[in-house]
Amino acid sequence: MSPVLFAVIVLGILGLAGGVILVLASKFMAVYEDPRIAEVTECLAGANCGGCGYAGCADYAEAIVKNGAPTFKCAPGGDKAADAINRIMGQAEGDRPSLRAYVACAGGENCGKRFDYQGLQTCAAAAGIAGGPSACSFGCLGLGDCTRVCKFDAIHVVDGVAKVDRTKCTGCTVCTTVCPRGVIKMKTIASQPAVKCANKEKGAAVNKACKVGCIGCGLCAKNCPNGAIAVENNVAVIDYTKCNGCGTCAEKCPKKAIQWIEGRPQPMNAAVPEPKVL
Repeated sequence: MSPVLFAVIVLGILGLAGGVILVLASKFMAVYEDPRIAEVTECLAGANCGGCGYAGCADYAEAIVKNGAPTFKCAPGGDKAADAINRIMGQAEGDRPSLRAYVACAGGENCGKRFDYQGLQTCAAAAGIAGGPSACSFGCLGLGDCTRVCKFDAIHVVDGVAKVDRTKCTGCTVCTTVCPRGVIKMKTIASQPAVKCANKEKGAAVNKACKVGCIGCGLCAKNCPNGAIAVENNVAVIDYTKCNGCGTCAEKCPKKAIQWIEGRPQPMNAAVPEPKVL
């Protein structure tokens, strides 16, 4: 047998053997992937923004299918994506909290100043200078760190205080993490009153700092028919699992520190009086 023919035969046998090995390996060493991962990935926005807390859409989809991660954390996809994912996962479509941001401060121009701040125009920088120029050390600094990180144009500084357009807000929570004062919070999308103050000082100090700050008088708690509001650390706190949106707390608040959000028209019994200094 000629050397050339022998070499061809040997190479043919080796190639055939290698092919058989690869076929067997692909069969016996294959890693099963749940087809729902691809289906969930298709439901996501594809932005790979990381707002869900995962490296990208594919990682988030895998976490949903394999580890039972929450299905509503894709902010760009919003409720539509969450509902589609719930259908794939065999869960109720409405099985999501639909949380949106709101600012627990109505200070801004209602709040006094301790000094005139001329530094870098960011909330983080201002907060680092003696706690910030605001007379209230708990309120919004109004320099727009939240507006710059919001990808949905859902938050703006108006009259010196951040305000959320909850029709645009997707609940991504990025604004809540960047606020150095922690005054941007999350609540259900339902139309309900919200305490627009986070000041934990006593009433006399709050009166000096802000015209619309909560003074912890307790009138809201005393008059709430559902026991949905209490005063904790000198500031009112609403339990939304009990609140039915009757508006009594907003009506009784003498400082206008409890306000309606969502843009819903106020009920007839929820006319809020002008703030008083007690």
